[in-house]
Amino acid sequence: MQSKDLLKKLPYTSPFLFVDELSKVDENGATGTYCFPEDSFFYQGHFKNNPVTPGVILTECMAQIGLVCLGIHLLDPENKMQEGQDASNLQIAMTSTNVEFFLPVYPGEKVTVISKRIYFRFQKLKCEVEMQDSEGNLICKGEIAGMFKTPE
Repeated sequence: MQSKDLLKKLPYTSPFLFVDELSKVDENGATGTYCFPEDSFFYQGHFKNNPVTPGVILTECMAQIGLVCLGIHLLDPENKMQEGQDASNLQIAMTSTNVEFFLPVYPGEKVTVISKRIYFRFQKLKCEVEMQDSEGNLICKGEIAGMFKTPE
């Protein structure tokens, strides 16, 4: 599946879409980028005069690129979803996260997310995921798992 086609199938829209580009998606993992806009809603008040991206948003970005994009690819490897159909009917639930944070992400910063599949069975996907800044410094890393239920 072409990465641009996969992006069209994501069940998210702005302001809660945290994927700009996918550079790689295969059965073993996904790699993609996102640039946090300076005017994003979550910077208001987090923190006074020194906005920093909340950890829950960083985790969500890692989940969207590293887990959901990979999950859609694994569920639809031959791109059988009809043209223009998105995965909005796909039910996705994050089941666990274990993320360690090392560096802050500031407004306007571009990050790269890299995931590696640990397992995908019985509609549950678990991945090792890490986020890097534009210079390759490790921002955060951990494991994220989720369940997928396809529309009937």
